[in-house]
Amino acid sequence: MKNLIHILLALFLGASMASMSFAGMAHAQEASPNAPMLLPIDETPLTIERDGEIIAAFDVEVADDASERSRGLMFRTEFPDDRAMLFVFEKSRPVAFWMQNTPRPLDMLFIRGDGEVESIALDTTPFSTASVPSQGSVLYVLEINAGLTGKLGLQPGDRVVHPIISGEAG
Repeated sequence: MKNLIHILLALFLGASMASMSFAGMAHAQEASPNAPMLLPIDETPLTIERDGEIIAAFDVEVADDASERSRGLMFRTEFPDDRAMLFVFEKSRPVAFWMQNTPRPLDMLFIRGDGEVESIALDTTPFSTASVPSQGSVLYVLEINAGLTGKLGLQPGDRVVHPIISGEAG
């Protein structure tokens, strides 16, 4: 009986140590400053419309807090053409982005609170610390792979549609 208790105690301690070790490794991976941030895909695709017709659709990752907005697509070497990252700000204002630690060129669509594309920055320079500003006050920024704006024919005045932008998100 005494041996059984020792074996069970050893198994319990071993499992506890392994659990703490795995938890520590997971925490270290999250805390790595050079690891890409992978946000979940929102369940509702984001669409871009012109004259009531959908001209583009993307699966979207939503960066809606300061930490997520500051990381964005940094360190992301892969980003499919059917994916976008939507940055959501607390209030409408002029914004500026940079490409530090971002290895892929991007197109940035600056979007007003009503969903209208206010301006577009094309083919931003990877790893650049140069400012990429909106032309006016915006509430959202959509980042997509460079070249998609031209390929899809996107332009200022197009309407971006998603529950977060229309105010229907819970």
